[in-house]
Amino acid sequence: MAAPLAAVVELGFAEEAPPWRLRSALFPSKVGGRPAWLGEAGLPGPAALSCPRCGRPPAFLLQLYAPLPGRADAFHRGLFLFCCRDPSCCAGRVLVFRNQLPRKNDFYSYEPPSEEPPPDTGESVCLQLKSGVHLCRVCGCLAPKTCSRCHRARYCSKEHQTLDWRWHRQACAQTGDVADTIPGHNFLFPEYEIVIETEDEAPPEVLEEEDDVEPVGSMGEALEEELESMAKHESREDKIFQKFKMQIALEPDQILRYGRGAAPIWISGENVPQEEDIPNCPCGAKRIFEFQVMPQLLNLLKADSLGRSIDWGVLAIFTCADSCALGTSYTEEFVWKQDVTDTA
Repeated sequence: MAAPLAAVVELGFAEEAPPWRLRSALFPSKVGGRPAWLGEAGLPGPAALSCPRCGRPPAFLLQLYAPLPGRADAFHRGLFLFCCRDPSCCAGRVLVFRNQLPRKNDFYSYEPPSEEPPPDTGESVCLQLKSGVHLCRVCGCLAPKTCSRCHRARYCSKEHQTLDWRWHRQACAQTGDVADTIPGHNFLFPEYEIVIETEDEAPPEVLEEEDDVEPVGSMGEALEEELESMAKHESREDKIFQKFKMQIALEPDQILRYGRGAAPIWISGENVPQEEDIPNCPCGAKRIFEFQVMPQLLNLLKADSLGRSIDWGVLAIFTCADSCALGTSYTEEFVWKQDVTDTA
């Protein structure tokens, strides 16, 4: 996805895709599953990812491939979102990390990747990057911990080792690669590819009939008084929510809206951030709006069927206006979460 002009908004839609299309080498935008990390160095560790409310490791929510044209140091650029799935946290915390690479780097070919499916090698989920970094069997994040019995299975935390033990204990005492028995943990969200389309301009609003006709006589005066009374009862909240619904009505399946430097659309007039609420990047630059996650995504995550209490109205992601050079590390950006309960 290229960074558009501020006036252009791109929409993201979730589609099913073969697993090979969602691997790191194809620079995917995707929902759920395990993260397809961009840079293989400087991954956020358990301390950076753990929920400050409950201390548990989060689940990978989605990633967006968003390079910046004209920026040699951001030829490849990805944004990675994680959220807490612990029910006691209700909606939990949402985190976003940015990573970017030049075209010539230590991890990927200088030439564009092949769009052809790779030969079927029977390869399971890859839990060790080419750089040698090990990933957690459950969530696919950085895994500094090792099973004390077999010393081969890797985990990000004690919680995920406990969660995996049901599947791992049979392979633990056996020889061979324990990665061959990776189960489909319910901890992960369902996996989809995010496909991008440019938003069509909204059609002009339909003019009300006879909007230029002045009310005549006593009936006209009564109608005018009635309309004025109705207008007083229509709250600011109603107008904002109606505007939100109208904006997405043409593409109701959109799960994401991207427009770096544009303005988000809010689902409510409550809990809308002011400029001072958005912290600057550690480099000193201001953060600007880049994209938002829509509530429609919740329908695809099947969170209710798993007994998990995740919820949001809008997730608005703000990133460094300069997209500051970070080498090969991941840096945390800022998420503003507007809940559905903020609506009138």
